[in-house]
Amino acid sequence: MEEIVAVFIQEAREQLTEMEKGLMALQQQHGVSAPDAETINAIFRAAHTIKGGSGVVEIRVIERFTHSAENVLDQVRNGAIQLNAAMIGDLLAAADHLGALLDAVEQGESGEDPALAANGQAIAARLDGHLGKGASVATSATPAVGAVDTTSDALESSGGGNVGADTWHISLRFGRNVLKNGMEPVAFLRYLLSLGEIAHITTLFDDMPVAAEMDAECCYLGFEINFRSHASKEQIEHVFEFVRDECDLQILPPHSKLADYLQLIEDLPEESLRIGEILVKSGALTQEELDAALRQQTSGATPGTAEDPPQVASIGSILVEQGVIQPELVEAAAVKQKQVGEKKAAEARLIRVHADKLDQLIDLVGELVIAGASAHLIARKSGQTTLVEATSVLSRLVEDIRDSALQLRMVQIGETFTRFHRVVRDVSRENGKDIELAISGADTELDKSVVEKIGDPLMHLVRNAIDHGIESAEVRAARGKPAQGRLELNAYHDSGSIVIEVVDDGGGLPKDKILKKAIDQGIAQAGDTLSDDEIVNLIFQPGFSTADKITNLSGRGVGMDVVRKNIQALRGRVDVQSEQGEGSRFTIRLPLTLAIIDGFLVSAGNASYVIPLDMVVECLELNAGSADRDYLNLRGEVLPFIRLRQLFEVEGEAPKRENVVVVRSAHQKAGIVVDHLLGEFQTVIKPLGTLFRNLRGISGSTILGSGDVALILDVPTLTALAGRRENESFATDRAMQ
Repeated sequence: MEEIVAVFIQEAREQLTEMEKGLMALQQQHGVSAPDAETINAIFRAAHTIKGGSGVVEIRVIERFTHSAENVLDQVRNGAIQLNAAMIGDLLAAADHLGALLDAVEQGESGEDPALAANGQAIAARLDGHLGKGASVATSATPAVGAVDTTSDALESSGGGNVGADTWHISLRFGRNVLKNGMEPVAFLRYLLSLGEIAHITTLFDDMPVAAEMDAECCYLGFEINFRSHASKEQIEHVFEFVRDECDLQILPPHSKLADYLQLIEDLPEESLRIGEILVKSGALTQEELDAALRQQTSGATPGTAEDPPQVASIGSILVEQGVIQPELVEAAAVKQKQVGEKKAAEARLIRVHADKLDQLIDLVGELVIAGASAHLIARKSGQTTLVEATSVLSRLVEDIRDSALQLRMVQIGETFTRFHRVVRDVSRENGKDIELAISGADTELDKSVVEKIGDPLMHLVRNAIDHGIESAEVRAARGKPAQGRLELNAYHDSGSIVIEVVDDGGGLPKDKILKKAIDQGIAQAGDTLSDDEIVNLIFQPGFSTADKITNLSGRGVGMDVVRKNIQALRGRVDVQSEQGEGSRFTIRLPLTLAIIDGFLVSAGNASYVIPLDMVVECLELNAGSADRDYLNLRGEVLPFIRLRQLFEVEGEAPKRENVVVVRSAHQKAGIVVDHLLGEFQTVIKPLGTLFRNLRGISGSTILGSGDVALILDVPTLTALAGRRENESFATDRAMQ
């Protein structure tokens, strides 16, 4: 027995070294509030190994003391308590005390020194103090050793529990030489009780020889155990570490654990792993079980030749045959391995291209589109049929190249959305609020350049929703709302545009307060009669703020005006819907790309204009009866329209026959009256110079095949302008009546 104790002391000192090494690593980390999980696990394994070894060699004082340190470490790694500097100091003191206890055992002291015992009690009390509310959880999952009756009778009586309960099943067959090597089988079962409760145990005597052939120094016993515990498979296997090579051990998890293991396998990082490695990483299989199966796989392989390769059983079938794992878990690991392999193969076909090179390609494609349009125009003027057909084919190919090139720049908006999880967490905590972020449409694609520029406006909207929109938990409770607020980020495609929504379930925009603040700040006049939409849109005015005091988040009157300017710079628009007490919805509508679009070419006078084709609904002739009105009857629907000649003050007489291009922006329809319809046109968007950047109704320019410049119409602005004119016209007619 002395030899076994000596081996235990040597191994325990090695584990103490690892434990202290890990604790010092945590001490040196800047943020002990977020410790390295692997370091915590290593420290826990070291303490657990010392406790297990002391239980086997029956050194109860070390077993009891290590239990206190193990409880604290278990709570830390499960996230029940937070690691701090004081806790690290107490754990280091515990390691020192364990070293002193090992010294006493090594020197052969039979009793515990009173001073040493008092020091141990003081350290254990400090460790228990760190558990707080988690202490009851820890002690229920891992009962104190001192509270367990360690007699063999207790083991037998523990079999009276509910055998049909959801428990671990441990099949244990001790080797013949266990007793000769100084090991006591019942001691391992006693230590197993420190991890949980034996619901049922059956002792097997099938290997017991007749009395005449029995060797008193040999072990012939086996056990079938139903074990109820919250411990992991690795922890249960660790109980039998000292006899692992001298016994046959099979551990099957409860049925309730299968779903957990399946989820763990699904959540594993996407690494190139073998099936056995996947099962070990998920915790469904231990390394010892995998090594044993690999040895059987190697020894059971049949020799082969060049024509007939060797036959090797799959590791999954061996594990199932050995009874150490369920077939469902092996199948899940195989599916995970296949998924990772397919993704790696797909990634191997990808080529990373620098963004500047991609932008250069788009610019060249744009020039190609202009050159192709010029060639097609010259061909049509020449009247040569074959040349026209050739340029038509060329134009179609250029269009395909354009679409493919633009597709290269399309990225998902999900990465932009995901980073707001941290923003919502930090800002809501700073405001003392509990807010949930819900994301939908993360796989919606749009141009890379748009994604890069939309982040800042979204940041302002999200922070404002948290600070101004969503109420505190007390106010929400008083209004009958859930204490937890909800913030949504949604993205989807609509009419050739990308729509992004920021929605909160807060108190809505206080229209009375907004109007009062606007009057106080000189943004609105006291006698003005403003609609709800006009009042809501006051929040986008420079310098406007409804905050009563300046904070880190708001109150300085900057933010919302920047949001509108940045979105308008992207040829987009932002709309607001708000309901008092229910919440607000900010809707951003953006073009899918900022480079090349399909356009519809029209003219007014000698000037050409391009309307984005995805906003065009239909075209029709303007009847003579609409000459003195700004709206027409479109199949029973009032359609406001705007005349380009009047808007841009085009010189000359209008043609006898004018045309109306019906366009749609968001949910609003309007008409644009033009002289001539010139058909579809591939439009390369050229930004306007600084001097013309604030022109109303113009969002950009393009170059025609003839070399002339055509202006790209800002449809959302023109639609809103037509709607306002219609309202003013109706108001005037009502006043005249």
